[in-house]
Amino acid sequence: MNPASTTLTESVSHVFIYIVALSALFLVGITATMIYFVVRYSRSRNPRPKDIHGNVALEATWTIIPTLLFLSMFYFGWTRWERMREVPRDAMQVEVTGRQWSWSFKYPNGKVSSELRLPIDTPVRCDLRSLDVIHGFFIPAFGVKEDVVPGKHNFAWFDPTELGTYDLLCSSYCGQGHPLMMARVVIMPGDKFKEWYSTREAASGPAHGELLYKTKGCIGCHSITGIRIVGPTWKGLYGSEVTVSTNGQTRTVKADDDYLKRSILDPNADIVQGFPPSVMPVQKDLTAQDVSDVIAYIKTLK
Repeated sequence: MNPASTTLTESVSHVFIYIVALSALFLVGITATMIYFVVRYSRSRNPRPKDIHGNVALEATWTIIPTLLFLSMFYFGWTRWERMREVPRDAMQVEVTGRQWSWSFKYPNGKVSSELRLPIDTPVRCDLRSLDVIHGFFIPAFGVKEDVVPGKHNFAWFDPTELGTYDLLCSSYCGQGHPLMMARVVIMPGDKFKEWYSTREAASGPAHGELLYKTKGCIGCHSITGIRIVGPTWKGLYGSEVTVSTNGQTRTVKADDDYLKRSILDPNADIVQGFPPSVMPVQKDLTAQDVSDVIAYIKTLK
């Protein structure tokens, strides 16, 4: 972790180091005391045991000092947590959507991306939501980790201070494609970000279909390189012969427009041989034009 990646990571790191150091101190101290008592009061040294009466000063010392130390841990942790929940008023708001198994990011101007692109030295608030199961919004380099729970509002904010590309992971096991649920956080100079931010995405056609592939969860299950992952690869799919199970009966169909449309809107209608059923979620938020654009994109993957 680079402690200078955001303005929050350094304070989080300091609390972490403080707690680890205190824990190590108590571990060494208690272990050393135990060893001393084992040797000092062993049967060979004390064949006849003696009663040891209470010592008020000693008891007060081992009660008060640890209590104060652990209260200090609580204080530092609480104040840092409060800071992590106080979002600056000028923070850019980005809607972050987690689904099996990908992330998508929607900006205030309506732009949607499969990467979280941000300008340097600008606070950003990520409003988190899940479309299916529990996910974990985790950027290790920024020290940011928040649960993304269906039906529950949550957020995370940070202020990136260094240019670069960082990993965004899912920290909660969310199903078969969990290891593939990754995205990139790209911190850009302000002028480069403004140029990217103002560029309009294709409204239709294969280019728009590619964007949907990256932002609607398709990338988490279907490769475009021929590699088999959770679902069938899209490379060379259009026009090929596919063996499927329909209502328990095996048949061979051609991967044409009708087949692809049916597979997108009703994933369990035709289960491709060798792949489990009920894995792909129903795509409820795709319009008819979106479906056509995804199919147009699949046609380009020869």
